[in-house]
Amino acid sequence: MIAEQVRTPLPKGPMTGGRALAEVFKLAGVGPMFGMAGFQLLPFYEAVRGLGLRHFLINDERTGAFASDAYARVSGRPGVCDGTLGPGATNLVTALVESLNAGIPIVAVAGDAHRSHAWKNMTQEARQVDILRPCVKELLRVESVARIPEMAARAFAVATSGRPGPVVLDVPEDVAHGEHDFDERAFELDPSTFSIPARRNRPDADDVERAAALLAAAERPILLVGGGVHLSRAYDALARLAEEQAIPVAHTMSGKGSIACASALSAGLFGRYSRIANDLIAESDCIVSVGCKLGEIATKRYALIPPNVPIVHLEIVAEEIGRTTLADVALWCDAREGLSDLAGALSDGAEARRRSRAGYLAEVAARMARWRLEAMPRYTSTEIPINMGRLIGELQKAMPPDGILIADGGFAAHWTGLLYDTQRAGRTYLADRGLASIGYGLPGALGAQLAAPGAPVVAITGDGGFNMTLGDLETAKRAGANVILIVVNNAASGYVKALQHAMYGEGNYQSSDLVEMDYAAIAQAMGCRGIRVVDPHDLASAYRTAIGDRSLPTVIDVVVTRDPGAMLPAADNRTLVVKAGDRPV
Repeated sequence: MIAEQVRTPLPKGPMTGGRALAEVFKLAGVGPMFGMAGFQLLPFYEAVRGLGLRHFLINDERTGAFASDAYARVSGRPGVCDGTLGPGATNLVTALVESLNAGIPIVAVAGDAHRSHAWKNMTQEARQVDILRPCVKELLRVESVARIPEMAARAFAVATSGRPGPVVLDVPEDVAHGEHDFDERAFELDPSTFSIPARRNRPDADDVERAAALLAAAERPILLVGGGVHLSRAYDALARLAEEQAIPVAHTMSGKGSIACASALSAGLFGRYSRIANDLIAESDCIVSVGCKLGEIATKRYALIPPNVPIVHLEIVAEEIGRTTLADVALWCDAREGLSDLAGALSDGAEARRRSRAGYLAEVAARMARWRLEAMPRYTSTEIPINMGRLIGELQKAMPPDGILIADGGFAAHWTGLLYDTQRAGRTYLADRGLASIGYGLPGALGAQLAAPGAPVVAITGDGGFNMTLGDLETAKRAGANVILIVVNNAASGYVKALQHAMYGEGNYQSSDLVEMDYAAIAQAMGCRGIRVVDPHDLASAYRTAIGDRSLPTVIDVVVTRDPGAMLPAADNRTLVVKAGDRPV
């Protein structure tokens, strides 16, 4: 049935395929859409205008897809973007793979060639269906105007079910411009597919009992959580299991915020970078992985998980279980449902287990307190150029509980993943770890701000990442998305330069330096606020100004250390070691 809150009379008589698509989007209650029109999709754009839907012109289609991704992460509803024939469609590729790998629901519309003239050297024509198909959960080629509502409904159903993901609707020119006299029943949609998770499944009861038996017998269990907890909105279920059973929780970058970082049960980030979690994993006697693929970064290139330790792997995609690490018990289910069933199975004897593990939790708290004490010089550093720890430490103090932090690829994610704390459970920290492309910071902030207009949204990006998408600062200003962008200005492709330094020594750098720019001045020239910070003592006032007066987009250009040896966070609190011929871990 059509959801009551979006039920509106459909126009009488024939409508174009583009109008039919816009009608489905209106019924689905989609949020802001992002794209750049071409002739193929003009009827869709005209319908968007006529129906009063929100659509923003972007300056690069990748920005539109990244913004849709961030909108979906914050809102839990599918992001929507579009690209025209050829370059518009191919520009979506990087962002769509990010959403595919991260499990983010997107509906992307790609205009395509008129079928009567396809493959006759049509302007901008490309094998875009072949290019886009491996980048998405499903590609739906629309071959009939009459099937537009059906295929669009299918796109939402696929995007929001199981592990969510992006779906492409490939719409040929003649389908978008063609007309059909639709029966109103064609637009009867399932409103449960308009947000994630559309469908929930519970684990097999026998498997739950086996997992509960392993956990009940453990003295030092640990929960390893990934982005699946956010996708399931499983925060309460995770907190219940962790608190009732006295189990510490470590997270990936994508899983940060599954519980508040300030919680006594939080063991922080695990994997390539760690506070105390990696040591806890090494000493554990039962590991429960929840909504985490246990990939290269999370497992330090598959070397972190100790052998002969029982592993329970809870995952929505069955074939991911055991893909990198053999599981003793597989729980194929939605994260919320699986965690709830596991907590229920362990309810008997919970109080006794909490008492027996009290010393374990006290040890976890003491280790975390010791780590914070050891890390304090980073957070309070007075170095000039500015130390990344100080940049994050001052931001931590300035951010309100509802503030949303976007971490671009590279340094921004590495440093914030290790040092930044969320203040409550929920997705208030977004890192593009599906593909880890740089260039996500600005568009991610744009999408997140439109999803949460009342919250301060701060993005941290490198100068290289900002250079990729700088033109869409204009889009943020036009959209009224008054984001705060912190540019980590080290006049370099810093991650690459740090790796070259680690592998080849001082001064052996190739194609990793940038011309230093004054990004504050550039922002001001674009009609935004620009603040340049070269002294760490000025960070606090810059953050207060930007967060306190969000009347326009703000760029805070922070001049950070140029020392390549100091650019990377220490892995596991020790010096990063890279052997020649190896990829860095």
